[in-house]
Amino acid sequence: MNIRLPARRLATALLLLTLSACDWFAPPPSKPGIGEAVDWAELPGWRQDRLVEAWPTLLAQCPRLARRDENWKRLCHQAGTVDPKNEEAIRRFLAQWFQPRLIVGQGGDPEGLITGYYQPLLNGSRQRSEKYRYPLYRRPDSLLKIDLDELFPELKGKRVRGRLEGQKIVPYYDRAQIDGEAQPLKGNELLWLDDPWASFFLQIQGSGKVRLDDGTTVGVSYADQNGHPYVSIGRKLAEWGELPIEQVSMFAIRRWLSANPDKAQKLLNENPSYVFFTLREDADENPRGSLNVPLTDLRSIAVDRRVIPLGSLVWLDSELPDGSPLRRLMFAQDTGGAIKGHVRADVFFGTGDRAEKLAGSMKHRGRLYLLAPRWEE
Repeated sequence: MNIRLPARRLATALLLLTLSACDWFAPPPSKPGIGEAVDWAELPGWRQDRLVEAWPTLLAQCPRLARRDENWKRLCHQAGTVDPKNEEAIRRFLAQWFQPRLIVGQGGDPEGLITGYYQPLLNGSRQRSEKYRYPLYRRPDSLLKIDLDELFPELKGKRVRGRLEGQKIVPYYDRAQIDGEAQPLKGNELLWLDDPWASFFLQIQGSGKVRLDDGTTVGVSYADQNGHPYVSIGRKLAEWGELPIEQVSMFAIRRWLSANPDKAQKLLNENPSYVFFTLREDADENPRGSLNVPLTDLRSIAVDRRVIPLGSLVWLDSELPDGSPLRRLMFAQDTGGAIKGHVRADVFFGTGDRAEKLAGSMKHRGRLYLLAPRWEE
């Protein structure tokens, strides 16, 4: 028996069949994570990077990695036998011990955001005065850090911060409260600064140097954080229609704050996260990252440690603000509140005016390759 369908019904049936076939045979979306192995020759810039300049950074972090397990201990022992001036010997060592793997993001996207940070040099005093009247706070004793895994093993590694209010633990003060008229942290000032925005931007960088009015210079480093999530005020400015998102940079935000003093605190309060600091004696040394080793200019990066373990070797394929390539061996030695996601890294540029210009303008797409230890294969 022949069945004749009207043309419209026939077209509809064919469309449904086609869509169903797509559902049946289309591959599932790629999951983010550490991808397949790639050849060393496929790493962009692999033959151009000066590995002898990166080698001291590996050796400097080796004492910490060697305590991690016997494999790293063995690797670090062998690294100590390599001629640090022999470029090819270093290449052979890396190829022997590591396997490059492309890191992919949501939907299998191999590209993500690469930004920069630096160590600012600020002006301050140990005493408040008319010139130095903006506080930089130390870690307050009222800040409680609670390890949830002691109560709930399934939440291992999760921590919350709060404070006591009577018999209850409540969320710790957010930025609006800390910087508000009530001044709940009065008496916890570590130093006083001469710039109303300096503390905020220092909290983003995580560490810096302060040139005091007595002629000395001290280093300040991250001590703790209030437990509130980081929110990008640059993105908020774009949402407010104040700046196109592609024009957002540290310098553009500073200009906006200076031009809009009546709205400045409202903008800063959009980021409830607040960082507290401690003095460090080694002011002449680069700051230490989350791995607790001194950071290296243009070799250290901050990463999301849930994706890339601290101490990992990472190959970066991106570019500098002037468009020149940035393809080199990097070391995952730091973390940051804004550094979240699989293909996400923050490059440490060092200290000084040039570092500030590079870090403040660095916002490019890039790829990351984890150099996975071969014993983990």
